[in-house]
Amino acid sequence: MGEKLCPKIILEGTRLTKKTDLAFKLNEHPKIVGPKKYRYHSPLISAEWCSFTNYPWGRGLINFNSEEEQKAMETYATWVKLFELQKYYSWIIDRFHISTQMYQAIYNNRNYNFRWLEERLATLGFRMIFCYRKPSTFIEAREERLKISGNPKQYDNIDIFIKEQEVINELLNKSLIPVMHLDVTYYSIEQLSDNVADYLERSGGLYCK
Repeated sequence: MGEKLCPKIILEGTRLTKKTDLAFKLNEHPKIVGPKKYRYHSPLISAEWCSFTNYPWGRGLINFNSEEEQKAMETYATWVKLFELQKYYSWIIDRFHISTQMYQAIYNNRNYNFRWLEERLATLGFRMIFCYRKPSTFIEAREERLKISGNPKQYDNIDIFIKEQEVINELLNKSLIPVMHLDVTYYSIEQLSDNVADYLERSGGLYCK
C-alpha cells in the first residue's frame, strides 16, 4: 500500500473559466484520487452555494449582505475547522475566500482580511489554482454557456468578468497559499486536469506532511 492521497485544492476564478467542470474532472483523476474501481462520494464543496437564502441564485459566502457578515465569517471558521479535524482527507473547493474578497471589494466596497484563514489553509497543505482566460475570449465562452445556462442574465456584461479576473489575480499575488496560474483558454478539461495533477505532484501537494 502506497502513501495516502489527500490533496487539498481551491479553484479560483471568475465565471466562464471552466472551474466547475475542472473540479469534477480532478475528482476522477487517477493521479489525484488514485484508481477508482467503483464510484463513491466526492468531497467537492463551494463558497458559491447560495446557502443564505431560500431561493435560487441568492446570497451565500461570496455575495453576502453586511448584516450577514458574522454568519459568513463563522461559516469560514467552521469549514477550516472541519478541514483541520479531517486533515488526512482530500478536499476540492470550487471558489472560496478569494472570490469573497473580490466580490465584496468590487460590489460592496468592503475589504476583508483572511490572513487568519490562509495561515490555517497553508498549514494544511492547500494549493490554489487560478483559472483564467484571455479577455478577448469571454464572448465566445459566453455563447457556449448560454446554450445550457438556467440563469442567462448573469452573463450579459462581459466587462464585469474581465474586472473580476483582474482583481482575483491581484488578490492571489498577495496570498500565503501556493498558487498555480492556469490559462484555460485553449485547453480541454482533460488537458487542464493533467496540468493540475502534474503541478500537485511537483509541488508536493498530493500528500499530507
